[in-house]
Amino acid sequence: MRVVVDHVSKIFTDRRGRDVVALGQVDLAVEPEEFVALLGPSGCGKSTLLGIIAGLLPATSGRVYFEGVPRTGRPMAATVFQEFALFPWRTVRANVEFGLEEAGVSGLERNERTRHYIDMTGLAGFEAKYPHQLSGGMRQRVGIARALAVEPAVLLLDEPFSALDAQTRALMMEELLAIWTRTRQSILYVTHNIQEAVYMADRVIVLSRRPGEVLETVAIRLPRPRREHLQADPAFLQASDRIWGLIKSQAQAALRESDAMGERA
Repeated sequence: MRVVVDHVSKIFTDRRGRDVVALGQVDLAVEPEEFVALLGPSGCGKSTLLGIIAGLLPATSGRVYFEGVPRTGRPMAATVFQEFALFPWRTVRANVEFGLEEAGVSGLERNERTRHYIDMTGLAGFEAKYPHQLSGGMRQRVGIARALAVEPAVLLLDEPFSALDAQTRALMMEELLAIWTRTRQSILYVTHNIQEAVYMADRVIVLSRRPGEVLETVAIRLPRPRREHLQADPAFLQASDRIWGLIKSQAQAALRESDAMGERA
């Protein structure tokens, strides 16, 4: 399954009725079974673009389409959010089942798929727990299991590990890569963290400052499976430096623009 973002732009209207261009014209694609990271300076429209792909926001212009979806009725996208977004009154099992219930999946198939993805995400034994009884890492596992259970054409992750401590974050990155290796799920992964993007992705798409547009796509030429020692690999360092150079120049340009506006005021 291939996801295509074709000349997508987004304009919001602020409280004063002024147009704010969040995204310029964005063109990108996620190939079948590919892990793509989307990265850019703060405010560049990464999460907005993810919301458009997920169908949660309308594009002002352009379109998103999906090529080669293998099964009728399969959801186009499922999203894992930064803040877990679990239902506090539902158990782990009930949270994972939620999307399947909404899709009208039969009880037997729902049970089988829920069990499968609970096992895959390391949640076996926690089925009857409620979100407040879980650590942050466990709660995010529930979110990932819930998204995977509906078997979407593409899995969208919006900074899923940014609320976790450093050790838990490193472990969750490894677990997500292991899940991707097993499922070969097409993934679009939004992050602010350059090293995280390089470590996990096949390609890193770098967006400009607002209005966000694709600055460059950086191919990550590291072998899989990925291990921590690869972060010392020259290819890892080269890709990280290249991306930092792009992001840094955008942040510097935004700062110069802000200073110039202050002087005019």
